[in-house]
Amino acid sequence: MQLDFFPSKRLTIYLAKMFAVRIFAVLAMLVLVLQMLDLLGTSGDILAAPGNGQGELWTYVSLRAPQLVARFLPYSVLLATIITLATLNQNSEVIAMKAAGLSAHQILAPLVATAALVSLASFAFNERVVTRSTATLSAWEDAEYGPIPTGGKTRSNIYLAEGDAILSARSAVGTGDAMQLVGVTWYRRDPQLMLSEQWRADRATYANPGWRLENPVRFNIATAEQETLSSAVVAEGITPREIAISKVDAQSQNLFDLTESIDALDAAGRRTQEIRGEWWHKISGPLSALLMPLLGAVAAFGLARSGQLFVRAVIGMSLGFAYFVVDNAAIAVGNFGGYPPFLAAWAPFLLFALIGETVLLKTEE
Repeated sequence: MQLDFFPSKRLTIYLAKMFAVRIFAVLAMLVLVLQMLDLLGTSGDILAAPGNGQGELWTYVSLRAPQLVARFLPYSVLLATIITLATLNQNSEVIAMKAAGLSAHQILAPLVATAALVSLASFAFNERVVTRSTATLSAWEDAEYGPIPTGGKTRSNIYLAEGDAILSARSAVGTGDAMQLVGVTWYRRDPQLMLSEQWRADRATYANPGWRLENPVRFNIATAEQETLSSAVVAEGITPREIAISKVDAQSQNLFDLTESIDALDAAGRRTQEIRGEWWHKISGPLSALLMPLLGAVAAFGLARSGQLFVRAVIGMSLGFAYFVVDNAAIAVGNFGGYPPFLAAWAPFLLFALIGETVLLKTEE
């Protein structure tokens, strides 16, 4: 019986259902409160853009809410673990289950199974929803909450040097030869690196080579003269591929796109330490929900009437939050090259899995 982690179907469904309801209740509470606070701080900037109103506020909520869900889902699993196990302990249900011959691992098994399903759902949600909303929201913020750039993959705040000249754009839309630049500025500098000309255009298309500015406005610094041209080709040494790898945002790309970006950076001889760490963390991050029942299990065992139930709940919560602190610290150290990317992403998970199992074995009795 000790090797059968689900000896009772009815008990398994009872515990899993209780745990799942609490996870989504805590998540809804956290997202609702944090979304309201975030909207209060951002609504002024959104409404300041010409033509924006209530519809744009709801658009912001629809783009920001997935980010909040992804970030705070593991915290919700931790808090739901503490609430569920403390309630079971307070009502002597844990004692009844142990008296029936169940071990600590059998009691936790339905919670761990539920957390595993939450982890899988979190991974799919991050890959399909969060990456897209993050990319759109970043582009919208860079456009100062004006019209949202559309037309495929969007990169924001482009800034590239070509010899003494500099090409900048508010955003780049699309890929390959079909890429278009929006809000383009091209600076020409003399050999002494003094600014000599400034070209501005609302849009530019790839002319292979160079970028064709549509109705650009040229300003000559020396003569202070300004003229408008029908078109002009600039930055002939800059290609769409260079723009694509100039700024890689791991949070707005799924695993497949991020893999392609890493390969492109490798081919160009760029540093990929930080991006590789983010790639591994896209897998280990959602799995953090799987650890929470194990780290919060200390709240389930021990006599409730001993007066230490609150202390054990605090210990479980402290272990859970310690994991998030260590995980963020490991990723930061990995970005600086202190750890290999794989170790930076997975070491905290494995470490706290061992800690949780040790604490569980020590506190079961």
